[in-house]
Amino acid sequence: MKELTPVVSAIDLSKSYRRGREEVRALDSVSFEIGQGEFVAVTGPSGAGKTTLLNIVGCMDAPTSGRLRIGRKEVQDLSERERTRWRGQRIGFVFQNFSLIPTLTVAENVALPALFARRNLPRGQRARVDELLELVGLEHRRDHRPSELSGGEMQRAAIARALINEPELLLADEPTGNLDTTTGESIINLFKELHRKGLTILVVTHNTSMATAAERQLRLLDGRLA
Repeated sequence: MKELTPVVSAIDLSKSYRRGREEVRALDSVSFEIGQGEFVAVTGPSGAGKTTLLNIVGCMDAPTSGRLRIGRKEVQDLSERERTRWRGQRIGFVFQNFSLIPTLTVAENVALPALFARRNLPRGQRARVDELLELVGLEHRRDHRPSELSGGEMQRAAIARALINEPELLLADEPTGNLDTTTGESIINLFKELHRKGLTILVVTHNTSMATAAERQLRLLDGRLA
């Protein structure tokens, strides 16, 4: 079996917070690797540290201790500004609440991360946006605003937006959490299609169907890998 090139390498990641006089250890010496093209689900009960882990891997937060490498980059030593730049260029995010800008059209929402990253998109911005909208089945909605979309359509728009900068890693936090079962299944199928295309995916989920769609699961309990 061919060994996969690591996209994420985490070594003894820990994260602690202060709550009054109490120290809360959200992550406790977590180590794992995610190979290129893998689809991995992080599961566990509420409060287990799943979102904390996702935020650290996504460079939105820094660990208290431990080391994190994404590709060939040691990211835990980066400044907050450097992490922000790295995140925008290399990582795509999908959130439970969609996080679309209500005053922008679907196409404008999808293009937004490219504007922040100041990237020149291949074949031009409009062509790249149209390509992604076709991928997620929203080409007929490009000029609509989020308020005119269903929940499933909003999540599809959010997925297209996460892909605009051609990330090497896609992170998703409960991407089916605000959707009914049928719509959730369509989003799971879209993630499976992205995986078949070779994208590396890490998803936090309580959804059993999403978890079993992944190649591998990391289960967290009380901040530790179980």
